[in-house]
Amino acid sequence: MKRVILESPFAGDVARNLHYLRACLRDSLLRGESPLASHGLYTQPGVLRDDVPAERDAGIEAGFAWRPFANATVVYTDLGISGGMQRGIDDAKRIARLRGEEPTIEYRQLGEGWDRASEPHDFEGDGCDCERCGEGRQFYLHTDREESP
Repeated sequence: MKRVILESPFAGDVARNLHYLRACLRDSLLRGESPLASHGLYTQPGVLRDDVPAERDAGIEAGFAWRPFANATVVYTDLGISGGMQRGIDDAKRIARLRGEEPTIEYRQLGEGWDRASEPHDFEGDGCDCERCGEGRQFYLHTDREESP
């Protein structure tokens, strides 16, 4: 399985950017990849605060520590490239230079409708019985996108 580090925006409109990140994670997983998105993990409540510069930097550096073990960096660009994303791109290039290789950076877009690609269906209920979920299955993410990349 291909290990990838995802780059997508976080700061700014955090709610929208986390919604986008979930859609990016879904896209990557459906491509058969094993994605890591440290900005979605380390910024969870009670972990690190993105609005505290020292904690933001600690989270970024912790994410960078995984890059040598990744097969590629995947940059999702529907919302543009943020400063944090650029730092990730630059780090991928730095790691490749240290290895004497060309960086493996893939730029992707989810396209129109990405905001509907990761909407939870019956997230807080006892499960959904619709045809797409099956009896009692919870937390299934419905999507209108194609299932294969």
